[in-house]
Amino acid sequence: MASSPLTSTILFHVGPVAVTRPVVTTWAIMLVLTCGSWSVTRRLTLHPDRRQAVLELIVTAIMGQIEEVIRTDPRPLLALLGSLFIFLVAANLSGVLPGVEPPTGKLETAAALAMIVFASVHFFGVRARGALGYLASFAKPKMIMLPLNISSEVTRTFSLMVRLFGNVMSGEFIIALVVALAGLFVPIPLMALEILVGLVQAYIFTILAAVFIGAALGTDERD
Repeated sequence: MASSPLTSTILFHVGPVAVTRPVVTTWAIMLVLTCGSWSVTRRLTLHPDRRQAVLELIVTAIMGQIEEVIRTDPRPLLALLGSLFIFLVAANLSGVLPGVEPPTGKLETAAALAMIVFASVHFFGVRARGALGYLASFAKPKMIMLPLNISSEVTRTFSLMVRLFGNVMSGEFIIALVVALAGLFVPIPLMALEILVGLVQAYIFTILAAVFIGAALGTDERD
């Protein structure tokens, strides 16, 4: 019987802290991405080879998407949003590997990523506007909007978490169900669809994070 998507298998304990399967999978993905990033960036030159050209194309594409959203210099956000997108792609697609459950299909991973976005929004907002200026933005356009603006910060973070978790988890559940009912080879087209959904969800999550940070920066007020 399949375990609930709201629970995670505990692999071992570090003192009183339980370490679950999604946590170990997340560590493994971060280790692979860190080693891979170091490998592809350690010998950059002014005359790029094919590897460096592909890397520059990816970075340029990510910067272009960020700039379209925030309508200002994307470089301060590149490290955060670029890393977020690449991690989400790897995490969402990890489910195609035999025996691997994508960590984003578990609620705690989606919640952690949403909280990173939540904290980043306020960090960049305060850095761009100052603490008082950023706090004052919650009372715009009228003071009566203050409670609604504050509650929207919580609800949109919750929505971000549920959207990522729900889409990734449902894809895994459908494939597992089809495998149980129809055999091993029938779900192959569904796995291709799951890859597409994983890429789309990584893109949507990252773009929404950029939208939220752009709003905190006040770029929409400069038009």
